[in-house]
Amino acid sequence: MFLFDPNYLIYMLPALILTMLASMYVRSTYNRWSRVPARSGLTGAQAAQRLINNGGLYGVQIEAISGKMSDNYDPRSKVLRLSAGVGNSTSVAALAIAAHELGHAMQDAEEYFPLKLRAALVPAVNIGSNLGWILIMVGLFLRVSEIAWLGVLAFGAGAVFALATLPVEFDATSRAKRLLADTGLIAGEDEQHGVNAVLTAAALTYVAALVTAVLQLFYFSGLAGGMGGRRRG
Repeated sequence: MFLFDPNYLIYMLPALILTMLASMYVRSTYNRWSRVPARSGLTGAQAAQRLINNGGLYGVQIEAISGKMSDNYDPRSKVLRLSAGVGNSTSVAALAIAAHELGHAMQDAEEYFPLKLRAALVPAVNIGSNLGWILIMVGLFLRVSEIAWLGVLAFGAGAVFALATLPVEFDATSRAKRLLADTGLIAGEDEQHGVNAVLTAAALTYVAALVTAVLQLFYFSGLAGGMGGRRRG
């Protein structure tokens, strides 16, 4: 129904543009700095292991994962998963990404509240992202505003999750920059510039995700709010 509403495109156009620009910036920045070797000569996996040792994160294990830029830290299993392009590369980009994911491991070890909050929101987001669409569509079809608003509320969990993600990712980025500088894994202004560029580009994707979630929420709220005089009695 609303998937073909021109107003949806009007609402989402800024988010689509921002997402496209962020994706292009990430790819171009990563491609540029993935071709620049760090003076330390360490691969992303070796750098991560050194940071684990220096930080006393001895329970954290490193594993390989398939895909490109699929790197992540799993707080449940205490595993840092690095793609081949990061784990086996000596580039500035590889060290930046590996250090960023180690930043999440440090957050986990310190029981960083925003990280715990984001993890706690995952079940609600999984349910809301599926149930929200259904309730909104049912509410619009039956013209029962209460059902539609319940769907908007459920769908809003995604926007809350996107908002909660920002401090987690920004903090991990700050930690990564400090870790690489303090340990000497990154040397010189040129390498530091590369680290900053890669991590800033990655952060923009989370900003784009938040803008997308908020604009979608505004759109669905407008649909539900416009049903005031059309409730089924």
